[in-house]
Amino acid sequence: MMHRYLPMTEEDRREMLDVIGVDSVDELFADIPEKVRFKGDYRIKKAKSETALLKELAALADKNANLKQYTSFLGAGVYDHYIPAVVDHVISRSEFYTAYTPYQPEISQGELQAIFEFQTMICELTGMEVANSSMYDGGTAMAEAAMLASGQTRRKKILVSKAVHPQYRAVLHTYAKGQGITVEEIPLKDGRTDIDAAKKSIDGDTATVIVQYPNFFGSIELLKEIEELAHAEKAMFIVSANLLALGIFAPPGDFGADITVGDCQVFGIPASFGGPHCGYFAATSKLMRKIPGRLVGETVDENGKRGYVLTLQAREQHIRRDKATSNICSNQALNALAASVAIAALGKKGVKEMALANISKAQYAKKKLEEKGFEVAFGTPFFNEFLLKMPKSVKAANDHLLKKKIIGGYDTGRDYPEFAGHMLIAVTEMRTKAEIDQFAEELGVFCHGE
Repeated sequence: MMHRYLPMTEEDRREMLDVIGVDSVDELFADIPEKVRFKGDYRIKKAKSETALLKELAALADKNANLKQYTSFLGAGVYDHYIPAVVDHVISRSEFYTAYTPYQPEISQGELQAIFEFQTMICELTGMEVANSSMYDGGTAMAEAAMLASGQTRRKKILVSKAVHPQYRAVLHTYAKGQGITVEEIPLKDGRTDIDAAKKSIDGDTATVIVQYPNFFGSIELLKEIEELAHAEKAMFIVSANLLALGIFAPPGDFGADITVGDCQVFGIPASFGGPHCGYFAATSKLMRKIPGRLVGETVDENGKRGYVLTLQAREQHIRRDKATSNICSNQALNALAASVAIAALGKKGVKEMALANISKAQYAKKKLEEKGFEVAFGTPFFNEFLLKMPKSVKAANDHLLKKKIIGGYDTGRDYPEFAGHMLIAVTEMRTKAEIDQFAEELGVFCHGE
């Protein structure tokens, strides 16, 4: 009989005790005074058989509203996208699944090549010249970009649009506090960064201006106008971009972005109740030696055969701590691989078609909701998310939808007091016409009784 787990036998225990020269496990705790030792029974359930335990855990997991059994219109940074079946097949291979940092290139060529391919795809999508091997998530990537900009310009003021993801901004504020950097937030106008307010805020002390593309509300920012404002004051321009949207929209590199960052969750990485994710970090070549983390490069060995190596490692494990660009010491290699496989499986045509499907289905959902008497908050162009004005409580509406096995949109009142009573709705390529129709119908019945 095959076992998933082989427990330690009494013979194994005896052998280990003999090797270290003690007669019993209790002897290992001889230095701990009797009076402070715990004598009772732990308040935990009694052990179960593997079969019974799996049934119990499965029952607990089924209490969650998962994306296999529920239809989701929830986005706000984590999305329900199509994941090609080949992704799980590749990342489940033991040489990738168990791989750690590729310190020894001679035995890590597969891992290094995978990272190199990831960097290449990120550069192609963002229009940037160089990308690192990945970061923890989009939030930390954006904060690291801001710190780089502050160090590069030797300025201590960062301007970030309020249309940037609220959790990303929270991470930025945390990073900035430790560095003594001031963070100012640019207000909104019709769901986008207020250009006039940005113009008044940018000055000679500004290190960088940060916007999101598309922004938190799904709206498309005017990158060229913001870039001109930033560079006129010799500040850097940072864009946090949705990689899938870049399959159809002009990339930040075309608008003169100095750094482009974001999250790879849109490609090959399941929602998984919020993580883990994979951040990307791309920049112009002049910033290559300031990029946090590590970069993989392509070279040839002494026989002229192609090979891959860690080209740059500007982190404190490899160089003097005061010279390190970041204390992020790892990369999300497995999730970066998942994103790479997904992009490769879709291809350039597939990525474009997938992005177009997001736009068209979101537009259809907007139309159906307007027919039910709802009003969309902004009139700006959007990608796959839009903000809906709600005549009734967002929480109550979502509770109603959940009973119908529909996960509703995000309550923006949690982060934006001015948008209390609004629901941020995401419509990806995974949503069918029937699902969108049902969503509009159920929301209409709850809010308008029709």
